[in-house]
Amino acid sequence: MSALYSLRTCALPFSKTKPHLSCIRWKSEHHHAKSGSSKVVTNFSDGPDLSDFILNKIDKNETWDSYQGKLKLSKGEKGRLRLPPWLKREIPMGKDYSRMKEKLRGLNLATVCEEARCPNIGECWSGDTATATIMLMGDTCTRGCRFCSVKTSRAPPPLDEAEPQHTAEAVKSWGLDYIVLTSVDRDDVADGGSTHIAKTVQNLRKEMPSLLVEVLSPDFRGNLESVATVVNSGLHVFAHNVETVERLTPFVRDPRAKYRQTMKVLEHAKEINSQVVTKTSIMLGLGESDEEIRQTMKDLREIGVECLTLGQYMQPTKRHLKVVEYVTPESFAKWEKEGLEMGFLYVASGPLVRSSYKAGEFYLKNIVHKKQAKTA
Repeated sequence: MSALYSLRTCALPFSKTKPHLSCIRWKSEHHHAKSGSSKVVTNFSDGPDLSDFILNKIDKNETWDSYQGKLKLSKGEKGRLRLPPWLKREIPMGKDYSRMKEKLRGLNLATVCEEARCPNIGECWSGDTATATIMLMGDTCTRGCRFCSVKTSRAPPPLDEAEPQHTAEAVKSWGLDYIVLTSVDRDDVADGGSTHIAKTVQNLRKEMPSLLVEVLSPDFRGNLESVATVVNSGLHVFAHNVETVERLTPFVRDPRAKYRQTMKVLEHAKEINSQVVTKTSIMLGLGESDEEIRQTMKDLREIGVECLTLGQYMQPTKRHLKVVEYVTPESFAKWEKEGLEMGFLYVASGPLVRSSYKAGEFYLKNIVHKKQAKTA
């Protein structure tokens, strides 16, 4: 499934017959710690936020030495870590937020933002430039990844054949120039839903020929014909998330989602169409080592992946995997630097980064346009 507090679409619900809106817009705003000494509060309220990291507006050597809390669980240690100040966010509930919620309800659209408890929901829903990630094929996934809060079933409701056209009509009414499509995994469908996704992309491009389309795709259990169906649909960015390092994959993801399978899916997408931009995401804080993160990034570059996002894993409920470590903003800045040095065209790395959000669209659009110019 593509959701959550993972990195799969600003995580990140949905009507069974309508497309689903997920929040991905980010706007700059400083956030204040709610507790602690006045000194600590002052330090953190003046500290950097995610948009500063993305826009390179801060000194990447900025430190959080004032925070004395525990950031990592020891092996076998019970209990849970307290949320550090840089992950605490106020959820604005003003007129803009209420208007957005009312609009969504009027369109019979539920949101992944709500179901996956995305930490960016207040930011994304409180403004005039909210944008969309459409979630296809229902609100129920056939897989049960241990990081994801989306509900699961072996036999979800059947696909809505009208959804591809409904999606195109909805997106056209929003007047967007870049859209992200994602979906639940549908292992109960013969082709994993690849034809359904492809039809949606084709309908979007028919209604809006200049629209740039990103698809955050399932792995289709490694079926490369299904991968090809999606890649050849007319999309511009093919994304599929590796989620975590190879050692942790069996413990974090559903058994049907394998590390090497993910690599093959991403590699095959590039082999089919070299002009398609490939993209993936990694969650940090699950117990991975620096060397494992580095090796995962190397593996991705070896198969030609061009865009990478890294963000903090956040436990959606007590039933899900615990956070082993809260990674500091300095560490995320380090991974951004290393990723660019490795040759990724675009790296977004920060505690609250999710695989799709408004701030990233600018860079992806530029990459797509440059590729189009070279082949013109």
